[in-house]
Amino acid sequence: MTITVTSQSASSYRHTIQIAELAPLFTDMPTELGGESSAPDPHDYFDTALGACKALTVTQYARARGMPLTGIEVAVSRDNSKEREGHYTLNVTLTLQGELSEEQRAKLLAIADKCPVHKLMTSTEIHVETQLG
Repeated sequence: MTITVTSQSASSYRHTIQIAELAPLFTDMPTELGGESSAPDPHDYFDTALGACKALTVTQYARARGMPLTGIEVAVSRDNSKEREGHYTLNVTLTLQGELSEEQRAKLLAIADKCPVHKLMTSTEIHVETQLG
């Protein structure tokens, strides 16, 4: 799959993101960096990937095992104050809804950390190759 990011104008940081045939997404820079803050910035999407993956993984696990999970909220906050030194911290809070036992809640918390994006972010060496088209 290819994701395409296309500028909207020569005078703006706003870009359109196209993923397959899905509705387009947008990205922009924060106002303090010269953008208009009209859409999430790339860090927001990075953090969102983790939250979305945890929500989907926990929901899938609970459904497959008949657990009474009726909803989930995943809040992701970041501390990027030391990003330039190689430290980027994401704090995740899960709020699980439904009549879950403490054992089920503990299991779902553990499963959240096994989502594919969590593993990708924490245990995979990623290589990026960039070339001109």
